Amino acid sequence: MKTEQEASEFEKLYGKVETFGSISYELAKLKSLEATTIVATSLITVLSVTAMVVLFTIVFNIGVALWLGDLLGKAYYGFFIVALFYLVVGLVLHFFLRKWIKGPISKLIIKEALA
Repeated sequence: MKTEQEASEFEKLYGKVETFGSISYELAKLKSLEATTIVATSLITVLSVTAMVVLFTIVFNIGVALWLGDLLGKAYYGFFIVALFYLVVGLVLHFFLRKWIKGPISKLIIKEALA
């Protein structure tokens, strides 16, 4: 009789452990799904906004280059001036503002990774 009772207790315990494992697995799946969804929606949002900003910048730069070229008499002069502007901005960012940009961006990435 005692062995039957012990077997019954063991079966109950086994059933509870099995249920706990199943629920833990489902919870882990849901948490990973939530994390994936958050990352995917954030990525899609950032990429959409970035694409619009890039398109705006390209069209705006072409317009400025054509306008400057029209003022100077040759269309390609405007493109050279716009390209020179970006060369100067790139050199200034690279040599003078690199530390000011790199530090905050690094801290932001580390903060988001640990959150």
